Formats: sequence, structure tokens, C-alpha cells
Amino acid sequence: MSLPPPSPWGTALITGASSGIGAAMARALASRGYGSTLVARDGGRLRRIADELREHGARVETIEADLTSRADRAELEARVKRTGLSVDILINGAGAATRGSIAECDLDTELGHMELNVVSVVALCRTFVDGMIDRNSGAILNIASTAAFKPMGGQGTYAASKAFVLSFTRTLRLELQETPVTVTALCPGPVPTDFDRRAGFTAEEIAAIPAIMWKSADDVAAVAVDALERGAELCIPGRANVADATMSLLKAKQQASQAVCR
Repeated sequence: MSLPPPSPWGTALITGASSGIGAAMARALASRGYGSTLVARDGGRLRRIADELREHGARVETIEADLTSRADRAELEARVKRTGLSVDILINGAGAATRGSIAECDLDTELGHMELNVVSVVALCRTFVDGMIDRNSGAILNIASTAAFKPMGGQGTYAASKAFVLSFTRTLRLELQETPVTVTALCPGPVPTDFDRRAGFTAEEIAAIPAIMWKSADDVAAVAVDALERGAELCIPGRANVADATMSLLKAKQQASQAVCR
């Protein structure tokens, strides 16, 4: 079993935990007896999720933080240390996106999203992986997306950031292969949360996505926890999304082959 067992001295640190997949991961792990440290920028929603979990007997800590801020990331590390808990499971679930072309995007907004989607993932992995190695136990789940497998017009920086997360996760897993620490990339397809609406997609654009591609946040979380327990390298929830990712990879391979031939 690659997922560390629940411990009164350990915690699952989950970013983006106030909604969507992050909140669903907190519920899924709590149902298995894990305590959690929930991290998000929206303190009100974060506290509501924490109260919900505590009603079911879960041990929960909350940390309100803006992970685009280096100062907030440093304070997050300091606050975790003050709890005396070891981060046995790290789930990097915080993310953001906008709808629009690269040529017309607001640069500051896009750079902020890259700070959240990319830099915070690297920073938190670097912060907590040493302790996992020292304890000979730990699991990391970095949430990427099926967008990682293909270019996406209108979401260029988001797709690129998720491609980075996927590549980084695979590299970190390779570097830790001689240790008991496992690293998994979760690449969900569309999930019915506020994410797409906040990114600027219209109701018509969201409705145009085939129903077979959609998975609920709870379904994604359940599959992700199973993948962590197996120590899987990659988790793509849903056969339709697996097929979509596979086709994207085959197309990229074909394009690479054609480029070499030239």
C-alpha cells in the first residue's frame, strides 16, 4: 500500500480545498480516517468545509493563504510546523484559468495564474518532500488536467501550466523511485464546479462539452485516492477522458515523426 496509513501525528495537506476537487479529496480522505490541513484563499468557504468534516469526526486544520504569494507560502510552512504535524500526504489542488487568447490576455492575471498553477506546486513539493524522505513514507498528488496533453486555443497558459505539472510530477516520481515516497499526477477532464464559470466560459460553451466527458468532483476524488493507494504514476478519471488523452498523445507523436522526416 503506497498511501501512508492515518496517523494522529500526520496530516494530508490539501490546497484548493475550499471547493471542487480539493474539497472532495478532503472528504474522501476523511472517510478513510485521515486528518487534513485545508488550504485556500477563501476563508469562509474553507471554514464551512472544515466544519462539515468535523461533524463527521475528522481532525481538520485550516490555513487561509494566497499561494501566489511567496510570503504566504512561507507562512504556510511555518504554520504547519507550529501544529507539530507531519505532512504525510500532499495534494496540490489549487489552480486557476482564464478564457481568452494569449495576444489579448491580461498579462498580470496570467502571470498570477502561472504562479499558482506552476510555482506553488514546485514550492510545496520542495518544502515537504524532505520530511517524507526522512520518514520513509509519503504520497504526493499533483492535480494537472487532460489539458496537459494538448494545446488549447483560448486557454494557452492554463494548458501549458498543466503540461508543466504533468512533466514535473513524472520527473519528481523518477527522482524518488528509490524511496518509499510516491508521486501521482491526476489529470481530470471536465468537472461540474465553479472553475469553468470563473475562467470565463459561457453556459453555452460548457453545455457543448459531451456529457460522457464529465465526472463529478466526488467521483474524481474517489478514483484519485484509489490511484494513491496503488502508487500509480498517472490517473485519468473516465474512459472517455483516457481516450481523449490517448488521441492527443498519438497526434503529438505523429506530428513529431513528421517533423523529424523533414
